[in-house]
Amino acid sequence: MRLRVVAVLVWIALAACCLAVFGFTVEAVVNVLGCAVVVAVTVTDLERRIVPNRIVVPALAVALVVQTVRDPSVEWIVSAIAAGGFFLLLALVYPAGLGMGDVKLAAFLGAWLGWDVAVALFAGSLLGAVAAVVVLARQGASGRKTTLPYVPSLAAGAVIGLFFGNALLDAWLG
Repeated sequence: MRLRVVAVLVWIALAACCLAVFGFTVEAVVNVLGCAVVVAVTVTDLERRIVPNRIVVPALAVALVVQTVRDPSVEWIVSAIAAGGFFLLLALVYPAGLGMGDVKLAAFLGAWLGWDVAVALFAGSLLGAVAAVVVLARQGASGRKTTLPYVPSLAAGAVIGLFFGNALLDAWLG
């Protein structure tokens, strides 16, 4: 129960940040809803270790439609296919590491964030690696058998991509 209260407070803070950064626009509404999706999926992954299709699949479809209507471009579909495809490849190469829920979540992030999904996935992967190193440092060799939920790292990466993606991409690309 405590986790859900924290999740609601986090979502409220993210919604306030979206309104502060994007103003009272359709883009802000899309981003508030995107934040709601990643918060809900994070809580579910922490509690049950699953990424629920009933949240991610409709969110992916809605994000593709709304983002394309809001800003007609191939960016949204290309980003969704690229992010989901990359994670699908990773899941096929190392099935014990990623599940299909992570693949669908990556596709949603691409549809929601567009090109900024590259920053989101990089930051999320980096945060996941840091968490793994911390577990290994604390538990030693036995930590290699510890399973860690990946969605919280991806969700944090998504928030980084949402608010800092353009600036970070510009910095990386010169």
